[in-house]
Amino acid sequence: MNTNCFIEADYCQKCKSGQNIAGDVFLSTRMNSGKRVVLVLADGLGSGVEACVLASLTARMALEYVTGNIDTERAAEIIMDALPLCPKRKISYSAFSIVDADIHGTTKIMEQGNPSFIFIRDGEILPVESQNRTEVRWQNRVLSYAELKCTFGDRVVFFSDGISQAGIGLDEYPLGWGRDGVGEFLLGHIRRNPEISASMLSKLLVDEAVRKDNGRAGDDITCAVVYYRNPRQLLVLTGPPYDMSRDREYGMLAEKHVGSIAVCGGTTSNIVARELDRSVTMNLHDIDYEIPTTSDIEGIDLVTEGCLTLSKTAELLESGMLPGRRNGATRLYDLLLQSDIIRFVVGTRINEAHHNPQLPVELEIRRNVVKKIVRLLEEKHLKETSIEYI
Repeated sequence: MNTNCFIEADYCQKCKSGQNIAGDVFLSTRMNSGKRVVLVLADGLGSGVEACVLASLTARMALEYVTGNIDTERAAEIIMDALPLCPKRKISYSAFSIVDADIHGTTKIMEQGNPSFIFIRDGEILPVESQNRTEVRWQNRVLSYAELKCTFGDRVVFFSDGISQAGIGLDEYPLGWGRDGVGEFLLGHIRRNPEISASMLSKLLVDEAVRKDNGRAGDDITCAVVYYRNPRQLLVLTGPPYDMSRDREYGMLAEKHVGSIAVCGGTTSNIVARELDRSVTMNLHDIDYEIPTTSDIEGIDLVTEGCLTLSKTAELLESGMLPGRRNGATRLYDLLLQSDIIRFVVGTRINEAHHNPQLPVELEIRRNVVKKIVRLLEEKHLKETSIEYI
């Protein structure tokens, strides 16, 4: 497969209703300059703090073993040997799924206790031959291993049983939504939007599972999606250049960029519009009591206010909790998660409204907020990012 391929990987999660902490734990990392991603979903027995501890230990072991270049299958065996069995229920204290994918298309998947993953290609669910193993020392627990050869457009979707068992006990779903129902839901959205992002697809699936639980999640609910695709590039311009003589160069960054563009900041948007000989108009559809409204510039995907919007976007990335209404921060959040390679260009001209000249430059608000956004994008959502100062 062409090495220009990008592996988008993202997830969405909801806690069991009444709990403040999830018993599902999702960990991930991008390695070898983005050429390989490793993802782990562990589902601790029960819910709440105890389940979270059990799942955290399992997920951390799995991630450390696999990223430490221990073969995926061998890593799963070590976890199985170390993972205790609940004496009452006779099941593992934590179920787990391990996905190890590289840009050449090789995707290795190990599962124990979680619902079987779903492999989607060309709008269809393909059957996958898995090798099942059990050992006397594992007390009838089954370890499942599969290896796929993926190509552009392929998706691997894996999830905790909070999704497959959503709605269990209700007249419509006496045994829960089920893997087949989940698959039909996924295919429906992919056929309507063949390029739907991993971030959006995982969110839609989790939201639907909660809906099937009558709006109150009956268990911790987690879904992760791996999507092989051409990378989507985003340029974020924020803050005016330190030297006004570079305004023209700054505006031309937007003119020459291939991909999506976001401009964050009133002065920034005026510079870009002036240098591109375009106008800035206020968007009356995004009026919000908390976040300043967005604007429109021809050829620019999103134009927002600066520091307040960036700060709120960082909060959304950290919590994953959206307010349920559309504003500049939620639109920037969506654009960031729909993109794969994100380039931030940060102007360093001092804005007296946000800067105390007596403080070190490193404490300047805009820089710190952008750095926080970059860290969250890299650590939580496996995006490739860069920051340049001008």
